[in-house]
Amino acid sequence: MRKGLFYGLLFTAPAILGFIIFTLGPMIASLVLSLTDYNVFKDQTSFIGFDNYSRMFSGEDELFYKSLGVTFYFVVLRVPAVIILSFFIALLLNMNVKGRAIFRTIIYLPSIVPAVASAMIWMWLLNPDLGLLNSVLSWLHLPTSNWLYAEGSVIPSVVLTTLWGIGSTVIIFLAGLSGISKQYYEAIDVDGGGWYSKLRHITIPMVSPTIFFNTIMTIIGSFQVFNEAYILTEGGPNNKSLFYVFYLWRTGFRDTEMGYASALAWVLFLIIMFFTYFVFKTSKFWVHYEGGGRT
Repeated sequence: MRKGLFYGLLFTAPAILGFIIFTLGPMIASLVLSLTDYNVFKDQTSFIGFDNYSRMFSGEDELFYKSLGVTFYFVVLRVPAVIILSFFIALLLNMNVKGRAIFRTIIYLPSIVPAVASAMIWMWLLNPDLGLLNSVLSWLHLPTSNWLYAEGSVIPSVVLTTLWGIGSTVIIFLAGLSGISKQYYEAIDVDGGGWYSKLRHITIPMVSPTIFFNTIMTIIGSFQVFNEAYILTEGGPNNKSLFYVFYLWRTGFRDTEMGYASALAWVLFLIIMFFTYFVFKTSKFWVHYEGGGRT
């Protein structure tokens, strides 16, 4: 027994040490720093308690609520779009048609394109003067848009650019769909049901655990959006795309207010934890497992 425990700890030691050194340690350090006025260019660091948090929630920092609002707007738009579009594409790719493997590869490829390269492509596509999308709209005699350069359209435009990389989510949905037994669909056929009955009574309930997982991961990823703001918009125009993580990064690395940035990071952690907990608690009403079990 002790020998087995020794070897178990020995083989798991790299993972445990990696978590302690590279995850738990920095988290504890950032929590301590969030209670200080730590600045890279200051000679001394003072303990200030919850002053950083008071600065956020009191309204003294207007950009805090601004970035929160922008991020929540992005999350509300992106999460349903990613889940619904990925699920629909997965349904199509799950059909028994010729070239299915090729289509699956095409859908997945954009998700492995480097973020900078993908952003540069979208900057060209969404250019209001020379971009391909506006050129196509003009050719079709449809109204064009300023896309990333207008306050009203910048967030929907950023959401559009993120839909480019939903391949991994589609693959996870495909894995869930492949686990559904054909016998259930055959039973619907015997009863005279059509595609809608199969979708409502078989596909969606059986794949609900996959929807649950993808929803959690999409929510977390959406709250942590950074590359798009950093590369595409730099928070503009007029801070309309000032995403929370971009504001956090700018506070810590441009303004060198590491103490305040650490406090911002912990607020984000609590927000993500709250929404994750909320989805977990509500999942018992809509997530179904084969055999009648629920979460």
